[in-house]
Amino acid sequence: MTYPDILFVPYRDTLELLTTEDAMRICEDVYRMHAKGSVHWSKPPSFKLDVSAPFNNHWHVKGVLMEEPPVTGVRLYNHYDDGDYNNVGYLDCARYIMLSDPMKGHALAIVDEHWSYAVRSTASAIVPCKWLGPKNPKILGLVGVGTMGINALRCLLTLYTFEEIRVTSRRAETRERFATEWSDKLGIPVIAVESPEQVARGADIIVGGTTSNEINCHAEWLKPGSTFISLARRELDPADWPKMDKVVVDDWDLNYLQPNFRRMVDDGVFTRDQLHGTIDEIVTGQKPGRESDDERILIHTTGLVSQDVALAHFIYEQAKARNIGITLPAAR
Repeated sequence: MTYPDILFVPYRDTLELLTTEDAMRICEDVYRMHAKGSVHWSKPPSFKLDVSAPFNNHWHVKGVLMEEPPVTGVRLYNHYDDGDYNNVGYLDCARYIMLSDPMKGHALAIVDEHWSYAVRSTASAIVPCKWLGPKNPKILGLVGVGTMGINALRCLLTLYTFEEIRVTSRRAETRERFATEWSDKLGIPVIAVESPEQVARGADIIVGGTTSNEINCHAEWLKPGSTFISLARRELDPADWPKMDKVVVDDWDLNYLQPNFRRMVDDGVFTRDQLHGTIDEIVTGQKPGRESDDERILIHTTGLVSQDVALAHFIYEQAKARNIGITLPAAR
């Protein structure tokens, strides 16, 4: 019996095969799939191998079956985090998605997901701005200008034209370099500031995308009508979540698996009854988006492996069509 060969799509090829606009569209499509109930999670939804010092090593494995296209995918990545240095968003950590045919179990592809992960992490949280963002935002604030900050900016630029961008990061040289580079690219003021408060006050959209476990922002800094996008752990003080007019997450149960989120809920700081809705409910109109120019809205995401797999499948199909990638022989 003859089985199909397996296509390996390396990092350098994924850059050519997936655009920011593609990622935005696919992430929105997957939210609609979730609303239809055509996405099936693994049980448990996440397997983790976390080993502390001296290894500081973390393996995460997630799986999903999607009825559309259809495809089954398993996402696996390994990273290092000693509390000071975390390479989860960098090229020196292992990141792959294995795709297979759910009707036969045949392997289809192995896709390097460094690029697709980076853009998915932000696209999934930026897409709901179409419904929850300010009407005509002029000032953008970025807390963190690493992988997530850069790709949040790229995704937001598919929706908006800003007049000013404020940025901060832990290292002065990093934020100054970012400000100079993007001022030149965009032709608008990109201003490096020292603190998250300087970023947030007066901004229309604020993005928190750091690797820190520390609280970075507070609701008192956010003006009426602003949207705060939290891409990571505790970007906005948990005590301030109930102060927002609307709080929207990608998935309640998956967020509850995260220690900081679970602690907030278990301590009664924020309850499910206080949640306005999930992003798939917003995208499909089951819950209203922004209803007032003065609403302060929080969008918080932990990340959906369904979107990672959908992006990997798109890359795989593009690679096949363009004869890109490396063929690995199937077992025979």
